[in-house]
Parts: sequence; structure tokens; C-alpha cells
Amino acid sequence: MQKANRYGMMHLATTGRRTGQERRVILGYIEEGPNLVTMAMKGWADAEPAWWLNLQAHPEANVDLADGRRTVRGRAAEGEERSRLWARWRELNANLDAQAALRSAETAVVILEPSPEPNR
Repeated sequence: MQKANRYGMMHLATTGRRTGQERRVILGYIEEGPNLVTMAMKGWADAEPAWWLNLQAHPEANVDLADGRRTVRGRAAEGEERSRLWARWRELNANLDAQAALRSAETAVVILEPSPEPNR
């Protein structure tokens, strides 16, 4: 669970888009009600991270947090929702806009919503 004015860390387990095998990564997140919010970045390199490509192909995933495992469904935030969540991340990282400017494409803000169905 994340503390105020900080982001938390989670293990995200996705299904590989090519292999169908489980792929795991550690990501920072913030909470937005029941949702977990992260950013699709590979450092600040242009390439999209593999976990995000996997999640786009297979949106159902699992996250492991300090309080246990959750089944989630991932999607990209859009419009006002993306702007609002980006601003929340900016509160935690004053250099966020400058760092994001190093990329040629917009960094996706990814929302992991609770999924009622276990996928594994």
C-alpha cells in the first residue's frame, strides 16, 4: 500500500503477447480509488516497455502488493482522466514533464482496474 506523497511498488504479472508465458516486472504506482495507476515507460527511452505491449494484447493481469495479490484489467487513461492522473504523478516528481519530453511519443498513463475474474 502506498503512503501519502509517495508512490508504492508492485509486481505486475502479464501474459506475454508472443509466448503466452507469464512475464513479471516491478513498477511504481499510485492509488486512485480502487485502481492502481502507473506509467508505461522504459526509463525515458522511446521504446514502449514490453509489459505495456503485453498488457495491450492481454489486458487481464495480476499484481502483487504488500497486502496480497489482485487480479486487474489494464487500460490507458485518456483525455481529462489522463491529464488529472499525470498531474498527480507530477506532484511526486517535479521533473516529470522534462523527463517525458525526452521521448518522442506521449507516455501512456496506465490504469489497472480490479477485475472480478481470476485469470490464473
